[in-house]
Amino acid sequence: MILGEKIGLRARHESDVPVLHSELYDDVATRARADSRPWRPISPGSDQSPFAVTEPSDEAACFSVVELESQELAGEALLWSIDTHNRTAHIGIALRPTFRNRGLGTDVLRALCEYGFAVRGLQRLQLETLTDNTPMLAAATSVGFTHEGTLRQSAWVYGTYADEAILGLLVRDWTH
Repeated sequence: MILGEKIGLRARHESDVPVLHSELYDDVATRARADSRPWRPISPGSDQSPFAVTEPSDEAACFSVVELESQELAGEALLWSIDTHNRTAHIGIALRPTFRNRGLGTDVLRALCEYGFAVRGLQRLQLETLTDNTPMLAAATSVGFTHEGTLRQSAWVYGTYADEAILGLLVRDWTH
């Protein structure tokens, strides 16, 4: 387990899948803000579920987030599009509704940076988020990510286009 101050990142368990699927995927309006792919009906038991337990991969690292104090499942965190040649990856996090606005996002980002930089030996981490996602922007900035640009009207979000912010963090700028 990768430990933060308030959370731990651990392997996904089969028992996590229905909870994550119900609270993070089946909320269509919220999921549309978090994923560039269109929502489609998928059952929690399907191997097509974005939360399905899979074998380890060089291209992605999917974690379940556990709140240390309660030992409850708080959400998911992942590194995706891991590029071992350029030593880069993208970051994604999603917290269950009852765990939002409690300062966990910053801790999750720190733990993902620890994993990406210290464990995987990456040199750059990147995240993309909607420009109105102020909690994610604040968490990323507090961890050391730099706003590198805005992709205007690049995300189709539940019936309208939205701007996306791109933020990056280099290992040399990472303070752990």
